[in-house]
Amino acid sequence: MTGFSLLEVLIAVFVLAIGLLGLINLQMTSIKNNQSALFRTSAIILSYDLIDRIRLNRTADYTLTMATTPSGATRKDTDLIAWTAALADTLPAGDGSVSLSGDIVTVVVQWDDSRGTQGSNLQTFSVSSQR
Repeated sequence: MTGFSLLEVLIAVFVLAIGLLGLINLQMTSIKNNQSALFRTSAIILSYDLIDRIRLNRTADYTLTMATTPSGATRKDTDLIAWTAALADTLPAGDGSVSLSGDIVTVVVQWDDSRGTQGSNLQTFSVSSQR
């Protein structure tokens, strides 16, 4: 019966290692989901920030397409430049567009969420509001 205690210890260490690997996997999944949620929250905050800026300057046409770099010195231009810079700084491959239809403004934000677990690299958030 010598060595039986050693075998029990080896089995216990093996079971403990399997359990720890499961905990590590759970922690990694949690970190990925939290990062994805942070990106989504940032997209929402930036979208509503631009809508508030548009409401402060109701007469300007804030129309912007994806992958367009605004330029100029008007208040509208500086708002759009600041917004697109914030998108690029906050979100990975962050980009946005703005469309106006009468009194309704629609803001769309896109970013790369390849680390998230949603199954798609390109994530989009869209919000419409009255000016």
